[in-house]
Amino acid sequence: MAAGIEKLTALKVSRLSKPGRYADGKGLYLQITKTLAKSWIFRYERDGKERFMGLGPSHSVGLADARELARAARTRLALGKDPLDERNAEIQAAKVEKLSNSDFDTCAAEYIKSRQDEWKSEKHRKQWETSLKVHASPHIGKLAVRRITTPLVMKVLQPIWKTKTETASRIRERIERILSWAAKQGYREGENPARWDGHLEELLPKPSKLKKVVHHPALPYREVGAFMRDLKHQIGFGPRALEFTILTACRTGEVLGATWGEIDFRRRVWTIPVERMKNSKQHRVPLTNSAVEVLKKVRGFHPKLVFPGGKKDSLLSSMAMLRVLENLERPGLTVHGFRSTFRDWAAEMTQYPEAIAEMCLAHTVGNAVENAYRRSDLFNRRRELMTDWATWCAEVQPDLPAASMDGELDSDKEDDWDALEPLATLWDEGGESGSSANIADPRLNPRLKLRLGESSGHVVKHSLALDR
Repeated sequence: MAAGIEKLTALKVSRLSKPGRYADGKGLYLQITKTLAKSWIFRYERDGKERFMGLGPSHSVGLADARELARAARTRLALGKDPLDERNAEIQAAKVEKLSNSDFDTCAAEYIKSRQDEWKSEKHRKQWETSLKVHASPHIGKLAVRRITTPLVMKVLQPIWKTKTETASRIRERIERILSWAAKQGYREGENPARWDGHLEELLPKPSKLKKVVHHPALPYREVGAFMRDLKHQIGFGPRALEFTILTACRTGEVLGATWGEIDFRRRVWTIPVERMKNSKQHRVPLTNSAVEVLKKVRGFHPKLVFPGGKKDSLLSSMAMLRVLENLERPGLTVHGFRSTFRDWAAEMTQYPEAIAEMCLAHTVGNAVENAYRRSDLFNRRRELMTDWATWCAEVQPDLPAASMDGELDSDKEDDWDALEPLATLWDEGGESGSSANIADPRLNPRLKLRLGESSGHVVKHSLALDR
């Protein structure tokens, strides 16, 4: 054995316990840390700089193996290579290879996990998972995302594009977002094969050409009064929740999640937190007398929840309100459709600005610049509109004569509208009280006369301004 080479023995390695470095020769050292952990390192110089290359812990790499690893490193140095840089490059290449082999199902799960905090409900997450599991996973679920191409995406979409157009459109968008996320993570490169603009739109018919948008069925606003009359006779939390939903023009989830801590009876305000709002902005809802009466009927049943469910501390199910509609023999209606009923009534029967009605529905009004300068949520104006809506909901409107359904006036009855002159004056002067100045004047809009109603010479007065 040459002097200064292979100084260590297996027995000496096992007995050494003092922290430090112990040379074996030709750059190989046994390193003992302060915690008495033992490992092998190879010391060498490269471009005038000292470098240390770890060769593994002594309990896993024996003395003979450590000497062989050090010999291999010296061979690389003799060839002008840096053994540490080469090993780091190999490790990085292995990581890239592993990442690039991530399959679609794995990436989908990671993407959903990364986004679930911004989604409003558990239901939304389950919709993502279920739709992808049913329609995408059978075709591309186990494929590496780097291998997913346009033909494979088409294989997912084509079977359902014409028969389940809305579902297929959502799946395409979800695949696109997952593949985009995968590209940002370094799992794939190149164009996104699921993108629509300038790509799949050339291969698939436009969804709008295949299926017309179906809006939530809505009750005609003239029938709301009769509906609310029948609703009041229904017993239970479901009917009261539906009644409150209609009076506030809020979304189902906003109402079902309501807590007593959000209700201010003194100021008559319901403040919905950002967590339950679709636009992620706090929303103040003015509570009318009718809405407050509904709250009083359900007060005291639960210390926290306004509309508790059947199980302890659970929310009322959204199906509860749908069952109410079925009990009232209105199975074709949806709860969300009453928001459309409110919007139609506000547009056709009042003169409130469109923005006021949209803000009552918690819709975004105006562009980003306008919203930046709008400091008020127009709460007082919205209270006026909601008060008029509550009044309309409390009154049963008479049926319109068949002749008026097409929106035309009978010329021989035009003079009968002279009877409206005193009423029009009342509108001009602001009425008895409230916000009657915002009620549409029939003298200014002849078609509005028909919406107000006329039968057998009897003029149906607009209840919002006159019948309080």
